[in-house]
Amino acid sequence: MFKVREVMRIPAITRAPEMPASVEGMVSLRGALVPVIDLAKYIGIETDCKPGIMIVTEYNGHTQGFLVRAVDNILRLDWASMRVPPAMLVAEMGGLVTAITELQDNRLVMMIDVEKVLSETTNFDSDALIIKSVQPLGKERTVFFADDSSVARHQIARTLDAMQVKHISAINGRQAWVELAKMADCAEAAHTPLKDMVQVILTDVEMPEMDGYMLTRKIKADKRFTGIPVLMHSSLSSSSNQQLGKAVGVDEYVPKFEPQKLAQTLAKLLG
Repeated sequence: MFKVREVMRIPAITRAPEMPASVEGMVSLRGALVPVIDLAKYIGIETDCKPGIMIVTEYNGHTQGFLVRAVDNILRLDWASMRVPPAMLVAEMGGLVTAITELQDNRLVMMIDVEKVLSETTNFDSDALIIKSVQPLGKERTVFFADDSSVARHQIARTLDAMQVKHISAINGRQAWVELAKMADCAEAAHTPLKDMVQVILTDVEMPEMDGYMLTRKIKADKRFTGIPVLMHSSLSSSSNQQLGKAVGVDEYVPKFEPQKLAQTLAKLLG
């Protein structure tokens, strides 16, 4: 809901040449040119029903419209009720489905990784952008990061590689907490500060099983993580979401898919 600007009937779409098959073209909304993506075509669903609604969304300042048949309802769910999809489904769909939940009527609802859709229909996830904007850190450091989006994980890893920073990753907050707790136990057994093993923890906000806010609360409540800053990295980049992050103890907040800002903030936190 934070990312939905409006839901409207489909306006006249202007076709554009050399676009991916699922990109229908563009529309003008109050003077702004907005690309339009047909979700059914993108996913590969064959249907005789034509889309009737356009959902206008905003991700990190990028505005786009998604064509759908209809908007049925709004589901208000806690991230703890979202589950990681089976490995077979992830492998078959290439990470398009990032979470699944079961409704009271036993229907299963799948959540699509919009970041993957945008990455494959636009150019905001290019390697050239990372290579041009990131410099090597010149120090041996390790970053632990958690994100349920395969696209986001890939870009974070490429940014850290360009900075020549070691990294460990997890696909959601729950897995991240399990792995971080193991690392803390090992450090404690070796009588070594955990901050000698990992220097920054980076987390997404929206993740199944445990979101970034809960993960940050757990980290900040555990004295073993003292001295390790938490960097929140999310497509929810509004001031209200940043305030929520600060309320749970986040040290820095960076919008997704801005590798230069991410690298600059990491360089500052890593010293």
